[in-house]
Amino acid sequence: MNAMFRHLIRGASAVTLITVFATTLAQAQDAPGMRIGVRGEITGISADILKVHVNSGEDVVINLTKDTKVRAVTVANIEDIKPGSYIGSAAVPQEDGSLKALEVHVFPPELAGSGDGHRPFDLVKGSSMTNGSVGDLVVSNGRVLTVNYKGGQQKILVPEDVPIVNLVPGDRSLLKVGVKIVTFVTQSADGTLTAQSVAAGKDGITPPM
Repeated sequence: MNAMFRHLIRGASAVTLITVFATTLAQAQDAPGMRIGVRGEITGISADILKVHVNSGEDVVINLTKDTKVRAVTVANIEDIKPGSYIGSAAVPQEDGSLKALEVHVFPPELAGSGDGHRPFDLVKGSSMTNGSVGDLVVSNGRVLTVNYKGGQQKILVPEDVPIVNLVPGDRSLLKVGVKIVTFVTQSADGTLTAQSVAAGKDGITPPM
């Protein structure tokens, strides 16, 4: 480990942080298409550097680039989802082959098509992410969404207590100390983390994805 990566660690051992990301990377290799999610609270921000206190207890520094996408997370509800809406949902499988949502995020029309498909996800063990267009929406029988994507379809049950949010285009003015975020990163051989995208909670929202 070089001096730069040692500088990234605040209050956690290097071994702990490497283990966390090594485990996630191994999972990603076993499940192609899974991204590495870092979830936590911003503790510092500069032009191209984001300092984050991760939910699991580590403090890390993440590089931002000109290609890093920033999106705002705002409160939504089931009534905001209609046939034709483009959504994403982290979910876990049920015995009948359908999925039970852990969260649902609604994209604006200009972001329709983002991440289209069904793939492994790292929110909890065994979870998946499905992005697609809503075909059917049944709210009278357990709030079931039919989500269509290129090459497939999933039925997703959305329990009453599952958070539903909007995911809309934003900019770096959203990135402030105290803001809760989810950022998807790549990790270089020397341990440096670089953000591909950052979803930032607006008005105190914690991104649920």
